[in-house]
Amino acid sequence: MFRSLSAKNLRTSANLGVTSSVKQYSKTTDDISFSKKLSDGPQLDDFLSGSATKYEGKLKLEKGETTRLRLPPWLKTEIPMGENYSRIKSQLRELKLATVCEEARCPNIGECWGGGAHGTATATIMLMGDTCTRGCRFCSIKTARTPPALDPNEPENTATAVTAWGLDYVVLTSVDRDDLSDGGAHHIAETIRELKKRSNILVEALVPDFSGKEDCIKTIVESKLDVFAHNIETVERLTPFVRDRRARYRQSLRVLEGAKKVNPELITKSSIMLGLGETDEEVETTMRDLREAGVDALTLGQYMQPTKRHLKVIEYVTPEKFKSWEELGGNLGFLYTASGPLVRSSYKAGEFFLTNILKERRSQRAEDNPQS
Repeated sequence: MFRSLSAKNLRTSANLGVTSSVKQYSKTTDDISFSKKLSDGPQLDDFLSGSATKYEGKLKLEKGETTRLRLPPWLKTEIPMGENYSRIKSQLRELKLATVCEEARCPNIGECWGGGAHGTATATIMLMGDTCTRGCRFCSIKTARTPPALDPNEPENTATAVTAWGLDYVVLTSVDRDDLSDGGAHHIAETIRELKKRSNILVEALVPDFSGKEDCIKTIVESKLDVFAHNIETVERLTPFVRDRRARYRQSLRVLEGAKKVNPELITKSSIMLGLGETDEEVETTMRDLREAGVDALTLGQYMQPTKRHLKVIEYVTPEKFKSWEELGGNLGFLYTASGPLVRSSYKAGEFFLTNILKERRSQRAEDNPQS
């Protein structure tokens, strides 16, 4: 690497969005030579590693401000690419399957579909079409009062595709279907059963609240899924402004509690978006509420405004703050807390659960019941 950053190097760094606090030195105002000071200052390695950078842009809107915050550097991601990414996308189109990765414009799609650094490929399939009956103000999925009818072949098509991809872990999510008497619970459960027939893949279902109907929650749990997930999304005060009016904070807690009642051994999971105007006290209260509801795993990530029609970002939360929430999650007793700016409810799900929880439990059961 270069020994020092020349003026040309500094201009290049500035063009790449790198900021620094490197001072301009004068040869005539100090006994030490300009070249010596430059040599002793930050090197190019420091800028590339991020150790000499500090973002000085605005991170939070004040009350009444109507401007939009600029995206900080830690939220900028690479364009999706790679053989596995292309293969999965092509097969999705062929089988007319939707993914929340695409519909919700997730920034981690390339890493998850491609397998990431650890080679665990994951995908999040969105069942029951691409049109939701609810209109949450943070979500880019299209809405309608009466979406198209369910595709009866979807459970089998989904299982066929996922098995062919060779995924380690799959997340099944869905749109809300308040137009159906069971909210689509039987359709989701059938998809899980079809998957389990074909392979040992680990299945997480990120489900709607089913308007709080206990029989629908039971239907999902009894399908033998591995992780039952339902997102609380935000703190209680902001829920009426962020989520659809039919989605209620306490109702979401009851859904998670209900799954645990049906199967106390089932891993339950939820997620919180940050940056919508919540306070630290409210985030901590929400985390405690989730633990009291028996939730085992929690993810916290940065809210990103999908279009200008959606809620604005009030604050870009720093990586350091996310780290503090991860530490609190551990102290509160969550089995796993994934907290970071780019973390999503199903972000790198295979790595989070495959290696940390589910396989360990399978191994333990095998040791306890060697004849089964």
